Amino acid sequence: MYSSPQKSNGIYSKLFKRGMDFTVSLIALIVLLPIMLILILLLLITGHKKFFFVQQRVGYKEKLFYVVKFRSMTEAKDVNGMLLSDKIRLTNFGKWMRKTSLDELPQLFNVLKGDMSIIGPRPLLIQYLDLYTDEQRKRHWVRPGITGWAQVNGRNAINWNKKFELDVWYFKNINFLLDIKIIFMTIKKIFISEGINQNGQATVEAFNGKN
Repeated sequence: MYSSPQKSNGIYSKLFKRGMDFTVSLIALIVLLPIMLILILLLLITGHKKFFFVQQRVGYKEKLFYVVKFRSMTEAKDVNGMLLSDKIRLTNFGKWMRKTSLDELPQLFNVLKGDMSIIGPRPLLIQYLDLYTDEQRKRHWVRPGITGWAQVNGRNAINWNKKFELDVWYFKNINFLLDIKIIFMTIKKIFISEGINQNGQATVEAFNGKN
């Protein structure tokens, strides 16, 4: 169950961050709309019958919302109607979108709406809620982000406990200069394609409360 922090984590996060998120996401959506339309067309051409992935996630103060991404996997099923493994359903174009982080672009709508921020801990699955420690739950005291401190310090190549440690550190140290640093570090990570997946896995391993 959510409980609020004992003290404010800064004027920037309380007053200015949301306004900046709204302005940046609105401008980005206008500028990037042609690219997003091209990506939708390419997804349809490469076998994706649906181009948006919509899933309920945990947001600020543990409020649930629907996150939107471009699909990187098809809906291919076996003879029994069960979805095939992630490795099989992940297309080459989907791998490229993940590598370049272009699959994250629709989340700008989440930022515009106020469910997310440009910078913050990644929004995670609902089933993880009962697995967090009290310290780990502090990651929900800021809006989830498209990119964040954990993403530029290992992304999916580090274990869950380290990710949560970095998420909580961000909450405790959030400021304007840190957000600017994360943006530039994110751009660098995209170009060098580092930490996209865990070794030997097409997608990230599920959190089980221990890893």
